Amino acid sequence: MRSSNSSRTPGSARRRVATGATAAFLGLTVALGNGLVTQASAADTATLSGIVLGVGANETQRTVTWYSSADTAQQIQVAPTAQVTDGQFPAGSATFDAIGAANIATSGGFNRHATITGLKENTQYSYRVGSEGNWSTAYSFKTQDFEGEYDFLFYGDPQIGSSGNLASDQAGWQDTVDVSLRANPNAEILVSGGDQVETANTESQWNSFLAPDGLRQYPWAATIGNHDVGGKAYEQHFTTPNTDRSAPYYDNGNPAGTKSGGDYWYIYKDVLFIDLNSNSYNSANGGGDAAHVNYVTDVINKHGNEAKWKVLVYHHAIYSPASHAKDGDNKLRRTDFPTTFSKLGVDLVLQGHDHSYSRSYLIKNGEKENPAEQPGASDVYPGPGGVLYVTANSASGSKYYDITKPDSSGTSGAGNGADPLNPDSYWYNSVQNQEHVRTYVKVQVRNDKLVVENIRSAANGPDQPVGSHVDDVTVHPYHGDKQDLQVDVPNPAPGEFGWTIDGYNGLVDLGTAKEENGDHFVAGGKINPILVSDSRRSLAPWSISANVGDFKDADKTFSGSYLGWTPYVLDGGAGAKAGDPVTSGYDDHGQGLSVSRGLGSAEQGHSRGSAKLGADLDLKIPDSVEKGGYRATLTITALSS
Repeated sequence: MRSSNSSRTPGSARRRVATGATAAFLGLTVALGNGLVTQASAADTATLSGIVLGVGANETQRTVTWYSSADTAQQIQVAPTAQVTDGQFPAGSATFDAIGAANIATSGGFNRHATITGLKENTQYSYRVGSEGNWSTAYSFKTQDFEGEYDFLFYGDPQIGSSGNLASDQAGWQDTVDVSLRANPNAEILVSGGDQVETANTESQWNSFLAPDGLRQYPWAATIGNHDVGGKAYEQHFTTPNTDRSAPYYDNGNPAGTKSGGDYWYIYKDVLFIDLNSNSYNSANGGGDAAHVNYVTDVINKHGNEAKWKVLVYHHAIYSPASHAKDGDNKLRRTDFPTTFSKLGVDLVLQGHDHSYSRSYLIKNGEKENPAEQPGASDVYPGPGGVLYVTANSASGSKYYDITKPDSSGTSGAGNGADPLNPDSYWYNSVQNQEHVRTYVKVQVRNDKLVVENIRSAANGPDQPVGSHVDDVTVHPYHGDKQDLQVDVPNPAPGEFGWTIDGYNGLVDLGTAKEENGDHFVAGGKINPILVSDSRRSLAPWSISANVGDFKDADKTFSGSYLGWTPYVLDGGAGAKAGDPVTSGYDDHGQGLSVSRGLGSAEQGHSRGSAKLGADLDLKIPDSVEKGGYRATLTITALSS
């Protein structure tokens, strides 16, 4: 007999949740939109334009945003490409209702957006927008494995229109997108360094920026640049997940005003991305840098343990080599940001604005972490708090800034002094480059390293062709004196036993405890249901059990033994039987769920199939427990033989 077991906490089950939830993809629905004044029909003749694919909150989502000439009810229609025949989407294709509003007068028309959810991994999808009888051209994108290693691409300042020759800027941008995606067809997301256009509300520039079909095939993670922020067109064109568009994240402190703004975050596989509107830096107008510091801190404290890597993105480079290196606002950010980023364990910061390329030394608390780190080192080993900052050059070639000279203002903090190891460079930069040649940045996310490559999308003479590299560096993470272990677990093969959280694995909130009988508090809730599947021919027994750790709020704590439960079977199958109820340790002075307790099980010879298990939670704690917001982790263990 062979025995196996697996344990997961709800937090670490996030990937399994995403995978397990996809089985219901075609049956998913979303909330109806609002603000649509006219129902679409087969006679709808709205002109649809500006379609762009965006990142969602995680790998299972994509957003789509577009313009419409008419204020009609519209949708996204989605189906696996294998099911689309001669351009015809199958009956029952998933649809997602769009919401939107009227555009500003200079843009004209209306904007629409919706989020595609429930995507399966390793699947090619086709999608179109509009309404029955008036669909747009169909576009496609592919998902890849929702776990493990991947590549993403980072593009600096297309700033379409900056050269004064719109056609030339569009051609350069189109070529960089095409070149980068031909070389990296399996790249999974495209990340913006800001300044998509030269003039915020000039739609001809936005049309040129959106011209590459790659922006409808790969999700674009937009970033607000100083040339985008001056109008509402940026917000009309892009939908971003988990976005905070409150006053502190607008440089005029007014979300209802004439400017765009907002900070947002998302998790893609093993990377937590946080994107900031760095235009809002002065606390006299909006929340300034302090608001961004608070935002980054809050997001990392809440979600940092859900990813292996932390990557920040914003427009205004604080460690750049060219015309903006000595700008007062950038020197202020150089004072405001680095210490917090170091303390929070940020790994990589991606920036634009200075139309030149640079790669910093590892920076800790606003200083070079290791004075001995050599210029251009191909491998770097950050200690705790070491952060790499990268500034991307122009991806379109519309504008370049020449590298400027260091001064005598110091070699730490806001200073722009010279590097003692390379006096022609700023103290903070390991590599500085300006060839007046278009480039993009490729980031390889690997289990135990980040590989950052700056790659030419145009030739710089015969010896540096398209695809040649300007710079390469590998970032090896800090492990201290411990040994971190990793194992990659694939999806179960057919004919195996497995389990996952059913649906979104959100926080199980027991609410506010209520006082009872003058001597204790009570609270209750339900666990997120557990979906068990067993297709093994052996019909071997299985069991699911769980235990909880202590509840903690900073240095305050109480025992997990005070938590009890009553298991039940929500959906029968696979021979599932509910485990026995467990009384709170407050009632019987027992151990409650602080020790492993059975949630459900099946005996030898049970039928094959799937079951859904749940449990009501019963928390009773003495009134001597101090006031606070306490959290604990429920660890779930599966056993099969």
